[in-house]
Amino acid sequence: MDTPGVWSIMRPVQGQIRFAMVLAGLATAATLGTLCALAWAVHELLQQPGQWPLPPLLLAVVLTVLAYVLRLAGFKQSHYAAFRLETRLRTDLAEHLARLPLGYLHQTGSGALAKVMMDDVKALHIFVADSTPLYARAYVAPVLTFALLCVLDWRLALTTAVVLAVGIGLASLAMRTNADMTQRYHLASENVSKAVVEYVQAMPVVRTFDTGTSTFRRYQDALNAFVDVTLHWYRIAGLSSRLAQILVSPLPVLVWLGAWLVSRDAMTATTWLTVLLVGTGLAESLLPLMSLKHLVAKTQMSIHRIHEVLAEPDLPIPNMAQARVPGDASVRFEHVDFRYSEDGALVLQDISFEVPQGSVTALVGPSGAGKTTVARLIPRFWDVSAGNIRVGGVDVREMLPEMLMQQVAFVFQDTFLFADTIANNIRLGLTGATMDQVVDAARAAQVHDFIMTLPLGYDTPVGERGVFLSGGQRQRITIARAILQDRPILVLDEATAFADPENEAALVAALSHLMRGKTVLMVAHRLSTIRDADQILVFDKGTLQEQGRHEQLVAQNGVYARLWRNYEQAQDWALAGGRA
Repeated sequence: MDTPGVWSIMRPVQGQIRFAMVLAGLATAATLGTLCALAWAVHELLQQPGQWPLPPLLLAVVLTVLAYVLRLAGFKQSHYAAFRLETRLRTDLAEHLARLPLGYLHQTGSGALAKVMMDDVKALHIFVADSTPLYARAYVAPVLTFALLCVLDWRLALTTAVVLAVGIGLASLAMRTNADMTQRYHLASENVSKAVVEYVQAMPVVRTFDTGTSTFRRYQDALNAFVDVTLHWYRIAGLSSRLAQILVSPLPVLVWLGAWLVSRDAMTATTWLTVLLVGTGLAESLLPLMSLKHLVAKTQMSIHRIHEVLAEPDLPIPNMAQARVPGDASVRFEHVDFRYSEDGALVLQDISFEVPQGSVTALVGPSGAGKTTVARLIPRFWDVSAGNIRVGGVDVREMLPEMLMQQVAFVFQDTFLFADTIANNIRLGLTGATMDQVVDAARAAQVHDFIMTLPLGYDTPVGERGVFLSGGQRQRITIARAILQDRPILVLDEATAFADPENEAALVAALSHLMRGKTVLMVAHRLSTIRDADQILVFDKGTLQEQGRHEQLVAQNGVYARLWRNYEQAQDWALAGGRA
């Protein structure tokens, strides 16, 4: 995918950026006018030593103030534009992510998406706010200065142009590997950041297992690689860069050549002084271009990542007129194939089964068999590669996402709670639910008594991702959430994963209340929990191998029978190799 240019992403605030650049250009012109006014003042002093040159000095003061005001106004406009662009990009990204398949968000990960929405958008903010006025200064100042030098003395103007051309050539030589080195530099920098985050987040594991030896070594290796890249870049660009900074200043040449011309009466001293003042500013105006090149390269990388996210295709949805409504709460898979990418391997192949309304279906199989993938295809986390999935007789692709979500509730193994109160986590998606309804759902989920032992009760913050609660407590709160939503189809992904002897009974009671009258699909690892299921679907290597009730499948002596024997042996396991 071709990455759009730096300026293309700024179209929403393009007018304001141009206005900021115009103000910056006018500020540069006022600064040059100040230098000319000072030269005029010096000329007046030389002509009439006993009198203060008030007109030129007053003009210099006015132009200085004007330059300051214009520069300030330019930066003000560029910062307003940066905030508008930041708001627009984050809004566009958030709205686009809401339209993407949930599977893409799951595969990409929250860390990578957070970096795009926060760090990369922030990089664009910095570029627009601080760099666009500098761009105007970097381009306007040389043009105006050279034109002024040509008016003053064409010989010195030509000499200045030659000196600057040599300096710019050396600067280009210094940055000949800039693109490659910039990419290596930022990659090494990101590796350091990742190593730091990993070290901090894994601190409990680090202290338990390796006291930081191997994890800290990964950070140290990343840091050493970053230092090596930085030093290598400095060595290959350092000499030519320093020479360019020396030669890009035409002041020494203007001093000697101007003095020679004045000594031969080929130039007035006032003109020479004006050339020196203006020529110094010319060199300074070019220096921002060198630093801006590095910033543009960094910004280009951020723009590339932003466009990668925005280029992801939306989840196809029907229009309002064509959208269909399910007739009941049944689920049917018809010859479903699925792969995560167009050229990827098949994860599911020719899957067909039916879950009648109000029945309980268990999905079992070895790890990696495709059970969770089957469950997550129902709400269109991904779209199938072939075949159909029907809810209430309607293809899920022919339903509006809101309608589909109203049919299916989930309780996943990896529970997620927001950094909010317990009550708000239970009423998630149902902001209009009353407190009485929240309490009733919590009672049904067997979590009300625990909540009431907390000092703030239902107003207790759960912390980031529910860190202040145990796994079983988080699980029961998510069950309360599903009870409150009261959707006809329920998908359970090993909902008793965090069960311990103390709260397993509470979880089972909560699930029993939740499952009452629902169409249930249960991804199960504890086979004892699904012995009474209406049907058991046995998956292996992405295919549906067996289907039936517990007794039938055990009698077939197939995949399920093998899983059941292994499960029974695991229940008999005891410490020291003994038998329970």
